Amino acid sequence: MANRIIDGLQQAIFEHRLLPGTRLPEDEVGQVYGVSRTIVRSALQSLAHSQLVTIEKNRGAFIASPSIREANEVFEARALIEPRVAGMAASRIEALNLAKLKDHIAAEHAAMAAGDKGTALALSGKFHVEIARIAAHDVFTDFVQSLVKRSSLIIALYWKRPDTTCESHSHNALMDAFTDGDRQAAEEIMRSHIVDLHSGLDLTVKDEKPVSLADALKF
Repeated sequence: MANRIIDGLQQAIFEHRLLPGTRLPEDEVGQVYGVSRTIVRSALQSLAHSQLVTIEKNRGAFIASPSIREANEVFEARALIEPRVAGMAASRIEALNLAKLKDHIAAEHAAMAAGDKGTALALSGKFHVEIARIAAHDVFTDFVQSLVKRSSLIIALYWKRPDTTCESHSHNALMDAFTDGDRQAAEEIMRSHIVDLHSGLDLTVKDEKPVSLADALKF
């Protein structure tokens, strides 16, 4: 049951139905999902571990509020780490890995075509994590997983482009480099891709009205 809450809250965050700073009272979340506060607490702890939620002593849980500085730092870190990871993946990738990545891209495009931007954003992040797993470097994989989760919230908050968050040409170009086993090309494409994502952020302060949890979490 906790996974259902985690998935629902993540989807609402990535679709920008739940704004950064929104309070998540355990009893209210429990009412929406028809579960106990114990289950809600477990879900919120998991989301806090992913840095999508912050839990404050004596105040409760809130949707995380990444600052403009944090947004810049997260993408600067990704631009340093992920090109190296992509190059390592290009050197190690096998046919089974390529097939899995192609299926992943197809699912992301299908979600975008269906107007399911939350799912598309989540799949886009998982594509990058899967590349890190192929690189077979546990420390880098942990870094990428953390940065991608933080990026998802940042993109949901600051993204300014109407198109898909991970442009298809970038992922397709990466697939070509992986197919050729071209480490240098993979590094260059990934570096350019992360820079493009960073430039797609509208890092200005927004004044938006929050909605109720019940409305935000309709399913």
